[in-house]
Amino acid sequence: MIQAFKTLSVIVSAVLISHPLLADDAHKSQTWTFTDKDHGWIAYRDCSLSLKDNSLQVKSTGKDPHFGRDLKASGGWKKIRIRLRSPQRLRGELYWKTQKNNSYADKRSQKFDTRMAPKKWQDLVLVFKADSDLTGLRIDPASRKALIEIESISLENSEAPRSASATPVDQIKLLKDFKIELLYSVPTDEQGSWVSMTIDPKGRLIASDQYGALYRITPAKIGSNTNDTQVEKLPVDMGMAHGLLYAFDSLYAVVNGGKERPSGLYRLKDTNGDDQFDEVKFLREIKGAGEHGPHAIILSPDKKSLYIAAGNHTDLPKPEKSLVPRNWDEDLLLPRLWDARGHAAGKLAPGGWICRTDPDGKEFEVVSIGFRNEYDIAFNPEGELFTYDADMEWDVGSPWYRPTRVNHATSGSEFGWRSGTGKWPDYYPDSLPAVVNIGQGSPTGIVFGTGAKFPAKYQDALFISDWSYGIIYAVHMKPQGASYVATYEKFASATPLPVTDLVVNPVDGAFYFTIGGRRTQSGLYRITYTGNESTAPVEPTPDALAGLRELRRDLEEFHGQQGENIVYSVWPYLGHQDRHIRYAARIALEHQPVEQWQNCVLLEKDPAKLITAGIALARNGKPSFKTPLLNRLKSLDWNALTANQKMDLLRLYQLVFVRLGEPTESERKNVLAQINKAYPAQNSFMNRELSRVLVYLNAPKVIERTLELQNKALTQEEQIHYAKVLSSLAAGWNDDLRKKYFNWYVKSTAHKGGMSFNKFLVNIRAEAIKTLSDQEKEMLKPILEVNLEKSAPVVKGPPRPFVKKWTVSELLDAANNDKIQRNFERGREMFAATSCFKCHRFAGEGGTIGPDLTGAGGRFNAQNLLESIIEPSKVISDQYASTMFILDDGRVVNGRVINLSGKNLMVLTDMTNPSNLTVVNRDTIDEMLPSKSSMMPTGLIDTLTKEEALDLLAYLRSGGKTDHELFQKKK
Repeated sequence: MIQAFKTLSVIVSAVLISHPLLADDAHKSQTWTFTDKDHGWIAYRDCSLSLKDNSLQVKSTGKDPHFGRDLKASGGWKKIRIRLRSPQRLRGELYWKTQKNNSYADKRSQKFDTRMAPKKWQDLVLVFKADSDLTGLRIDPASRKALIEIESISLENSEAPRSASATPVDQIKLLKDFKIELLYSVPTDEQGSWVSMTIDPKGRLIASDQYGALYRITPAKIGSNTNDTQVEKLPVDMGMAHGLLYAFDSLYAVVNGGKERPSGLYRLKDTNGDDQFDEVKFLREIKGAGEHGPHAIILSPDKKSLYIAAGNHTDLPKPEKSLVPRNWDEDLLLPRLWDARGHAAGKLAPGGWICRTDPDGKEFEVVSIGFRNEYDIAFNPEGELFTYDADMEWDVGSPWYRPTRVNHATSGSEFGWRSGTGKWPDYYPDSLPAVVNIGQGSPTGIVFGTGAKFPAKYQDALFISDWSYGIIYAVHMKPQGASYVATYEKFASATPLPVTDLVVNPVDGAFYFTIGGRRTQSGLYRITYTGNESTAPVEPTPDALAGLRELRRDLEEFHGQQGENIVYSVWPYLGHQDRHIRYAARIALEHQPVEQWQNCVLLEKDPAKLITAGIALARNGKPSFKTPLLNRLKSLDWNALTANQKMDLLRLYQLVFVRLGEPTESERKNVLAQINKAYPAQNSFMNRELSRVLVYLNAPKVIERTLELQNKALTQEEQIHYAKVLSSLAAGWNDDLRKKYFNWYVKSTAHKGGMSFNKFLVNIRAEAIKTLSDQEKEMLKPILEVNLEKSAPVVKGPPRPFVKKWTVSELLDAANNDKIQRNFERGREMFAATSCFKCHRFAGEGGTIGPDLTGAGGRFNAQNLLESIIEPSKVISDQYASTMFILDDGRVVNGRVINLSGKNLMVLTDMTNPSNLTVVNRDTIDEMLPSKSSMMPTGLIDTLTKEEALDLLAYLRSGGKTDHELFQKKK
């Protein structure tokens, strides 16, 4: 059956019916083929048109290319088909003009998005309504230099599309004892696509169209007919808001407007009591636009100030104050490569930010920085601030990829986003880690369940939205030290369900959310609890760790302040065992004049305090303190330091060299004397940081050791890291090392990743080629000429031989009767040999397409683990379930929707190749069914011996801990 909510988009495959050219007959179809010059299409701007091989060659030459033609056609619903091909993905727009409105405008346009298929013809089909006789068409094919070949263009009459509807509730999976209602399907052509919401004092919702106006919704009362929901367009010149908040008898809007309306903070008031906003004040400009522009606004816990979040394409709004020391920088020891496809190229620290301001927007204060694109923020009942930050999905498969993650945005915090390859790993001590990593996705609205008439567990939960995968997660926090850790579960999900914002209505205690964005079908939903558990408001209960959080907050009181005794007050906590307390103490220290405490660093004897204080000095001191600081650090006994202290010391050396200056030859030797023998280490992340510093210092035999690590590395991320750090090293090579290094790039063609992945490898190799002499280039010519983007994958080594078709019962019986000490390293090797690292993250390593398996051993017994490996389709996790799309041309597409654009669903069909997506037109879908097959392939362990399989099982059960009892000698 045809789904009611389908809309039109790019058709994956279609057959064109040829029609004769009838340009003077306004009521018949028209088709333009390109066998001769008399086709009537004209290049208007930034492009050129020519004919070749019976196709129109459209060469885009600038930033705003478009071409078109005048014509005559009747009004009403029209369908245009364009058969084209292009080496690049096209994100363009179709415009039309009519007798009534004889000019091209955004109001008479429709966006389109094609897939990447350089050699294949594809058919673009768009349906639109002309308000009177059609007089012209204009096509804007791409916003960058490209060549588009068009075989034909046809225009014909069409029926009106079926009434658009948001995703029906019977297709939404929801936790037991919760009820969901679709209150309103937004008519896209009239009311756009809603991306933000707030609640007014009467319990009404106010929503904003991403590209249009504001709407006020009076939801139907709980238990009544949902059709009683009332929607009105607010008669005020305001909209395009990514953030809305009703507070201080005002409606605040954070506008993400670009050219149409200045982006920034606005305040709307009803000055005459007629229940309409009649006053609009522009309080503060916030320079930024687009999907990484200014976003959410929320009220502070004390209800005295406002908090605003913005993405990494948004400038700080000239803040008057800052809890973050204003000395942020890139802090990259080795050269950075910008994104291989140009995204965020040139964007520098601080990245995305959170500020707070007064009700009039007069004084802004920076609270937290270093985000990629956090869309929303929320306070828990304790007054702690959280956000859900975005990943860079194009980086999947690379060592600098960071999954979407929930962050505890404490005072003065930094989360280390840097553009391109420069993103900081979360173990850097000058940043803070995530509360929990979620994986791939597109974060949008978040809210705590505070005030909802839900069971206690869900009142305490942080609800977060994943727009691309169509999921609302419930994140359950657990205090750990001065911060939190968390687990999460899927609360609601569907395909598609592009969730944009979440709110809890204090008037009725219900949970509301919207879907929409990027001109996708929008809707408003309500979730209520129908079970038997108590929904009485949860009273805060003190926990054993509350004192540590209180200590952290006491230290944070010094942020942004200066005082004679602050140094003495915070110094004892620089070596605290809790990372968040060390961080809070250091930030307080950095707010004090460096002259007050710089000599104290050099006198400090405790290694933990010395390293933390040294980081502060490196970030704030003058170059004259480089030598004294290095002389003090050389006395530290490397072997006496803990693993965390070693990692922090390596980062400290990086900051010294970046901020205070290059080491002298004697200083270089002193550092090498301390750390050189530690490389290689047992820990892969320790090796990553050692390799950075040792390559920078050109340590003896660093190339040989690094290439050996690269050869043994079990994950592509680790291999790429070593290729990257060596790419800038010019000295210390010989012919054999050069050949070994550049041959790795040929082998790297077997690796897969996101959209930027292959181009990154090309660019890293290009940087390495710059260090070659002409003679070396000639010697390596056959290797260097290999096209990494187009050559067939080179598989490393022969395939493992088939051993047997293992069953769950066989290996479970062997595991239950196992008396042998298991081998951790071999278990890790088998995790790689069975390609698990390609899709799954484990102990911080590997991919993110599948679930993180680090905690699997704590949640599942041996039988569960073996079943998931050997019989992956027996029980499929809702979080990673795929969908079977049955299309109207008879084809079946099986995969996970990972992105949307207008009317397109981008479907991942192969977990091992995340950049290869299939575009499915929602209007070509006859039926969508939950797939009964897991995307995880079967037979992965059939090449393992029994001992190898048992080591793999032990590795999974250990959570990556080498000291797990399974790896100890059996008594």
